[in-house]
Formats: sequence, C-alpha cells, structure tokens
Amino acid sequence: MKAVGYQKSLPIEDKDALFDFEAPKPEPRGRDLRVAVKAVSVNPVDTKVRKRAAPPPGETKILGYDAVGVVEAVGPEVSLFKPGDEVFYAGSILRQGTNAEFHLVDERIVGRKPKSLSFAEAAALPLTSITAWELLFDRLGALPAPDAVKMNAIPAIARMAVDQFHVAGPAQTLLITGAAGGVGSILIQLARRLTGLTVLATANRPESRDWCLKLGAHAVIDHGKPMKEQIDALKLPPVTLIASLTHSDQHYKAIADFMAPQGKFGLIDDPAEFSIAAFKGKAISIHWESMFTRSSFTTPDIIAQHNLLNDVADLIDKGVIRTTLADNYGAINAANLKRAHALIESNKSRGKIVLEGW
Repeated sequence: MKAVGYQKSLPIEDKDALFDFEAPKPEPRGRDLRVAVKAVSVNPVDTKVRKRAAPPPGETKILGYDAVGVVEAVGPEVSLFKPGDEVFYAGSILRQGTNAEFHLVDERIVGRKPKSLSFAEAAALPLTSITAWELLFDRLGALPAPDAVKMNAIPAIARMAVDQFHVAGPAQTLLITGAAGGVGSILIQLARRLTGLTVLATANRPESRDWCLKLGAHAVIDHGKPMKEQIDALKLPPVTLIASLTHSDQHYKAIADFMAPQGKFGLIDDPAEFSIAAFKGKAISIHWESMFTRSSFTTPDIIAQHNLLNDVADLIDKGVIRTTLADNYGAINAANLKRAHALIESNKSRGKIVLEGW
C-alpha cells in the first residue's frame, strides 16, 4: 500500500523529512477496524512527533491521526461497525498513523462519518472535536445551556447528570487563546451553541479575527497586546474559564492577573515554562487535556470517544456546528504533507488543512 513516513527527525525543508514509500497492508486483530483511508487532516501534533520522535534505526514511522474512510475489514471482536461503513476518527499516538492507504484503529475511538459532509470536510473534525469537547466539558466542567438540553442537541448532553441542568449559576466568560486554530475553531462553536458562556477569543491577524467571529465568538481581542485592558473595555462577565491552546508560557502570568478567583485554567500545549504558583492566591485550578490519554492507556471509559464522535456527527448533520476545513492541499503524498507541516509550523494557519485521495 502507499504510505508517507520518515526515518529521522529533520527540518521540514529537508527532502527526507517526509517521503513516499510502499508498506505492507496491515491485518486487523481484536477490536481493530482496517479502514481504507479517503482523507486526512494535519494537526500540530503531527509536526511535534516528526521533530521529536525518530523511529528506531531502519524503521519508518507513518504519521497522521485524523482520518475519514470506509471500513474494509474487521477484527474478530468488533461489534460496532461492519465492512462498508463510513467512519471518522483521530487514531492513537502509539500506532502507525493515517498517512497510508489502509489503517488499523480500535473501534472504540471511531465514530460514524457525518452524512452531510464530504470525506474532506469530515477529515477536519475528529482530533480537534475530541480535544475541544473534553477540554470544555470534562476538564473545565462547563454546563450545557437549557436550550441545548431542551432540543436534545446531542445524546452526550442528555447523558449528563440531570441535576446539573437547572443550575444556571452566574454569567461567566470563557477565554480561548489562539482561537483561530483547529481546536479553537471547534471550541468556539461548541461553547457558543451548547453553553450559556460568553465566548471571548484571541487572535492577532485580521483574517483570524474574522474567522473567530464567523464561528460564533462574542468578541475577539489581540493576544499580542495587553489583554486585561482590552477585556476591561468590553465589560464582559467575569473570566472564570480559560482554554489556553497555544503559547501558554507567554500568557499564563497575565491571565492569572485578570482571571476571576476560583476559576479553571485548561491547557493543551507544551509550555517551556509554567508555574502553578501564579494561580495559588486565587485558588485557580489547572487542567491538562490530552485526547490521546484514553487510547494510550485503554482507560475504562475509552468508549466515550466513540460516543463523542457520534454526537459530533449528529451536531453536524443537524446544522448546529460546521466543519472547520480551511484548506484542501490535494492528494495524500509527501510533497503535500510537507506543505501542510510547513504552514502549521509557521503558526499562521487557521482552521484545518485537509488532504484527500491517493
């Protein structure tokens, strides 16, 4: 089968940073699905793994986590899907990736593809949707708005404890830093449409600002300038929840200064410097989100990602949220993947970059 991989951690400009090669077609075992990959998207984690995790000498590592495709074969213990089903998922960081014609994935982290989307449109969603959902609801503890409960927007909301639904609580603001990227693009939509939070995004380019507003942010500020003064001028409800998606080391001290006491600070990046002491005086809690935790440790609730992705598909098909696809780079090959990695490493991407077909 066709695949794209690497053998050494190299700058993306190097001709061998990613290369096309032929790999054996994998055989499904246990709860594995073998998926014929139709489209993939590229995430910051792809670039981080390429730069930091070289495979053993003589081996070739295949990157890629997001994928959309058709189930081609199943392992003997599979019960959730059958050959011919169209699926989408974000894979596991412990296995070979989705930049291949055929890919193995545990069915418990796979959802049905949204019916209303093309393969390319659906490929933009899995990893960022899981990350945004887990960060907002599992880590930061946001509650669904009464309207979302009444319209039964998604099964996951209906599965939440019923005694939470009547707890309106005081008005609160969620601040999303670096909100124009992949995770931010879906997080804005989830927070705006499924909660009663005021959604405040940060972006420092006009096109990124416009992107955040179109996705539903109530307001956008420039994280390249002092944030407290901009927030004070907006006269928003207290900033009680933070989704720090990028450059947490640059922003956390300033955020600790203007955050409301007893708030929650959630982050997904890898800050070079981060001291929780900055939050002690206000009793602000710190929450890490990693969407690979369930698949890496086969947690007892690993099936939650299957349910979550099905819920996202329902939201899409009901028109509650939309795909965050920004650019389609064409066929899945080394040249196009290198272009995608380069754009992500420039920190100038917005939404998601997708590649489609072989």
